[in-house]
Amino acid sequence: MANISSVLKRWQLVKAQLHPLAERLMNDPGYRLRSLQDVQLAANLGFTLDVNQATVDDWLRLPGISIRQAQVLTRLRQSGVQFHALEDIAAAINIPPSQLQPLAKVLSFRYYDDHSPLQPFRVHLNQGTAAQFCQVPGIGPTLAQTIVTERHHRGRFRDMADFQRRLGLAADSVASLMHYLHC
Repeated sequence: MANISSVLKRWQLVKAQLHPLAERLMNDPGYRLRSLQDVQLAANLGFTLDVNQATVDDWLRLPGISIRQAQVLTRLRQSGVQFHALEDIAAAINIPPSQLQPLAKVLSFRYYDDHSPLQPFRVHLNQGTAAQFCQVPGIGPTLAQTIVTERHHRGRFRDMADFQRRLGLAADSVASLMHYLHC
């Protein structure tokens, strides 16, 4: 009996891998799941969303998550809030946990220690102070103040490429800084 069961499980895995959703998930990192059936199939295929690293675009891959909810979750995470359970996410976006339960199969709750020597110190380009930027290897007081001044006068940085262009930084400098800075 165990032999038939294992054959059936392998067949289900092969069948799932042949499903068009498997190809979409593998080939399109921004593909949005359209239904709870897609969520179930994605979970069977090994798709997970790390809630403590997810961006707005990552959250929007899930059905039922609005742009505002995705923005709130991302801003909370960027401010240092870590989500430990489904109930934390539900409380953050003011909905009952039961509404998120169908998504639980693809949500991954990993813990990150921002002060660990293994985890690099990261500063948000659009929120960091000059003092915080000075803690980043390769950024001295002059560049730190330039970042803050540029942001104040010309607005938020859109991404690392915008940061590089506006400050006229060399590619090798940005290559090392991008591990410590984010938008």
